[in-house]
Parts: sequence; structure tokens; C-alpha cells
Amino acid sequence: MQARMKFECADQIVSKMSVPKTMRAIQIKDGKGPSSSLFIDENVNVPVLVDKAEKILVKVKAFGLNRMDILQREGKYPLPPGASTILGVEFSGIVADAGAQADFKVGDEVFGLATGGAYAEFIAVPSKMVLHKPKELSWEQSAAIPENFLTAFQALTRLSNLEKGQDAMIHAGASGVGLAAIQIARAIGAKDVYVTAGSKEKCDFCKSVGATEGINYKACDWQTELAKLTKEQGVDVIMDFIGAPYFAPNLASLKRDGRLVMQGGMGGTKVKEVDVGAIIFKRLKIEGSTLRSRSLDYQSSLVQDFVKFGGLDMIVKGVKSENKGDQGHHLAIHKVFSWKDIKAAHDEMEANKNTGKIVVTVD
Repeated sequence: MQARMKFECADQIVSKMSVPKTMRAIQIKDGKGPSSSLFIDENVNVPVLVDKAEKILVKVKAFGLNRMDILQREGKYPLPPGASTILGVEFSGIVADAGAQADFKVGDEVFGLATGGAYAEFIAVPSKMVLHKPKELSWEQSAAIPENFLTAFQALTRLSNLEKGQDAMIHAGASGVGLAAIQIARAIGAKDVYVTAGSKEKCDFCKSVGATEGINYKACDWQTELAKLTKEQGVDVIMDFIGAPYFAPNLASLKRDGRLVMQGGMGGTKVKEVDVGAIIFKRLKIEGSTLRSRSLDYQSSLVQDFVKFGGLDMIVKGVKSENKGDQGHHLAIHKVFSWKDIKAAHDEMEANKNTGKIVVTVD
């Protein structure tokens, strides 16, 4: 404990020193490629606070891994205008510089969302995208929150308008976003929350954080099984990250006036020979979304709405109680890697080994 206190005090001192002109950051050889193309560049310019009044510079302690990082690394993810080419959209760390109107001061411990640039020692972000780190949460836990919980919160509130007493199906239920969605759906008051996952163990874990039932898509046809579980009624809302292979089954599995939120295309994006009659006759609504492409005003308002919803309080409660379900939101971290092992971290996610979040520390 004494050594840890010295380490934390050292970080506070570093954060109050003058910011260096260069830093280390993870880059991609030739701009795109496999996980082996990732490397730590020792001489990258530290971001400059152009709009200093409303931005902060954060010394990064940890960042979260996301599927979009893999797609960006492969050259398959178009960046939003003005986004950093450095990977990473969520982080935790210490404020190293702050504008007069940023609501943060040098030395504050924070975590937040970004449009890019988190795989680095320093990141510049609008202060509205950042929150104070609760003392109960570690750097790793804080870095695991933003993208997962905000993506799930957006999908279930702003996009699909899930209501109390309604039912939901969440694909990739054992992913970081999936586990967050299960718990947010329960907080909204969903009657039943069903998930798909790739093993019995993953299904069981999903049930431990609030899922009504998990369907192992590798062991059965999930559409048929869901129909049995819902007595052929289907569900009100579906969150999908798979894309083309699930499109027709999703339409068939929705109730009248059901809503499908599409947030990924892990299984492909081209759909062939689909009968759109269900969309018409069941009055279905289909919406696609990537949070990263939203405006800064939209993302910052989402951050604040999540806090008002009580999402952060529920996470802190769950961490303090070390329990799940009614005791707060369970923050599932699959594994923590050093950024020196960034290739292994990407490989872990690409192999679908994770149940929960993969987090990387900057050391």
C-alpha cells in the first residue's frame, strides 16, 4: 500500500510539471495492417489545446479496447472529421493542462470519451466529454466505462426507446457493450432480457448480471429458441452487432412496432433476398448508429444524460458491493494488458475470447 501511495503521488507531481513536446503513442506501420503492425512510437507530438478555454489535456493511465479499433487498424473504419489518427476512444487519467472554462483543474483524476487518440501518453479532449473519476474506481475500471455503457445507453434510450415492461434481445451479450446493455435494460424496467453468446459459460455470465435467458448461437438456431422462449411473441427491441446474417431473423423476431438498432456488421454488411414485408406489416423501425460519428454536442449531452440516469452511481455501487444485479451495475473486465503487449490485446479481442472489457494500461 505504501509503494502504491508513492506511485500515485508521483503521478500527481508529473501532472503538474510542464507538459513535454513529444510523447509515446501506439502507431500502425504503413497506416494499416494486422495486429503485428502495431508499435510504440517514441517521438509523437503532444496534442496542443487549440481551443484551450473548453478543452483539457489528459495524461493517460489506461484505455479500453473496442471493435472499431480493430477495424480502424485494418483500414476499414472511416474516421470522423478532425479525429486523431491514433487509435482509442475511451480513457482514464490525470489532467495535465486545462482551459479556464473547462470545469477541471490540473491534477484532477478523470475518465471520458474521445473521437480518437487514447492509445497515447497524452490526449486532448473537450471537457464536456469527461467526468471526474470516482475514488471508488481504479484507472482500469474507469477506462472500461465510457464506450460500453454510453453505446448501450444510447441504443436503449435515445434510439429504441425501450420502455418499462417491454422485452429486449441483445446480441453479443457477453461483450462489454452487451453486458452493459443487459444491466441498463434492467434499470429501465425491461420485463425480459434475452441474449445470444458463443458458449454456455458466456450465457451463464450474462444471466448472472440480469439476462433472463442466454442462447448459445453455436449450439442451436437462436431465432427458433427465442420463439420458444417468448411463446412465438418475439421481443420489442433488438440490439444487433452482427449485421447481414441476422437481419432476416431479427425482423422475424420482433413484435409489432418493434425496433431494431444496428450498431455493427461483424458478420458482414450485404443482405440478399430479404422479404421486407415484416417491416411494413409489423410497422418495424430500423436504425443504424455509430456513437463516434455523432457531434461533440450530442456525445457530451449523452454523457450528462447517463449521469442523470444514475448510470455512474450504479457502477460505483456495484464496485463497492462487489455484487451484481440489484446491488448495482457489474463492471466486467475480461483482462488487463500493458500497452507493451498491445498486439496480444488485439488478438484476444479478434479471437472473441473476452467476456467483458479488455483494458490496456499505459506504462
